[in-house]
Amino acid sequence: MSKFLSYEDRLIISQRIQENASFGAIAKELGKDRTTIAKEIRKYSYDKKSGRPGYPYNPCKYRNSCKAKKICGANGCTHQSAYKCSLCSECTFHCPDFEEEICSVKRKPPYVYNGCRELPRCTLLKRIYDPADAHEMAHKTISESRTGILSNESDIARINKLITPLVKNGQSLHQIYTEHVDELMCSEKTLYNYVDAQLFEIRNIDLPRKVKYRPRYKQPEFKVDRGCRLGRSYSDFQKFLEKEPETTIVQMDSVIGKPGGKCLLTVHFVETSFMLAFLRESNTAGSVIHIFQALDRILGAKDFNRLFPVILTDNGSEFSNPKEIEYRDTVPMRRTSLFYCDPSCPYQKGACEVNHELIRRILPKGESFDDLTQADISLMMNHINSYKRKKLNNRSPYDAFSFYYGEDLLKKLGCSPVAAENIILKPKLLKK
Repeated sequence: MSKFLSYEDRLIISQRIQENASFGAIAKELGKDRTTIAKEIRKYSYDKKSGRPGYPYNPCKYRNSCKAKKICGANGCTHQSAYKCSLCSECTFHCPDFEEEICSVKRKPPYVYNGCRELPRCTLLKRIYDPADAHEMAHKTISESRTGILSNESDIARINKLITPLVKNGQSLHQIYTEHVDELMCSEKTLYNYVDAQLFEIRNIDLPRKVKYRPRYKQPEFKVDRGCRLGRSYSDFQKFLEKEPETTIVQMDSVIGKPGGKCLLTVHFVETSFMLAFLRESNTAGSVIHIFQALDRILGAKDFNRLFPVILTDNGSEFSNPKEIEYRDTVPMRRTSLFYCDPSCPYQKGACEVNHELIRRILPKGESFDDLTQADISLMMNHINSYKRKKLNNRSPYDAFSFYYGEDLLKKLGCSPVAAENIILKPKLLKK
């Protein structure tokens, strides 16, 4: 018998909860332990904000007796009620006397409202168990737990600091592992997997013998600890913007040449369509961190914090060490806030993706970047940023950025305008 619950099992759980059956009775019917049923419901139920017919969601303990009117002021209110503000779905956001009422159902079995008799008349926050949603969430959890290799960002930084200098001195990973096994606290095979995943400053080409061997099998997908994305998801990004709607958004991504070769880090300022690009020797987390440390030194803490209040990027392993990007060693230590798009959702940072099309006009997909220098990339971006855009009222990103932030910052970044008649967006721009 499978130790996992099937969709049919979850349908039975949902039905029995509505009948107010106990966990023990449900477990006996399914041939499971009662704690399995309790954990299933606690783990895969979800909160639902809903009211009842004629009344919106309102969890305030004074909702029935409150007669307050015009709490948010008469001007600008889009949900005015001639009777009372408690009939408005937004009164809890503005009322100074708001106190949330939490129903006792959530504190005792079955912890959900599926079988509650008051459900049709309740306007509080409800905990609901839906078999279809629960099955999907459980399947996703199982799939993620079986995929790739998990690692902790602080452990990666610690191991990188230990082994990188030794490898650059010509030592093999086996030699390093033998001498530092108690400090590494991982297997020798794990070290090779980390190098393959490009999580260290060193690469396979830096290892004395490994580059001589042909891979015998396809490497598994490498995954960095999902904990680094806690509090940095796209939904967290949206909540951040709700609190700080005037915040300037910066989108970040990588542009790959030939696999294993040089690549670009692109930084796109959405408001002005201005983009910076930096050439990197390899697509590693260390190379991204070095670029941000250099920008912090060049711009200074005040200007850096002004330009990069919030950064949105994808889930690539090169962005797997957010703390090193978000914090500096000096005061003020916080320099930016980093958030991640949802997996397989590049449209969430669509402005950056669209601007990459201009880069691809000059550097076609599949073309190697190995012969390029940072001077070449800066020249390319000067031409792209001088190209006028309809969305900017037929001004160039360079002009828009200069208007918002001033010429001094552009000089610090090494940017300069290109006359309209001299702009080239073809591969011949970088042909030597």
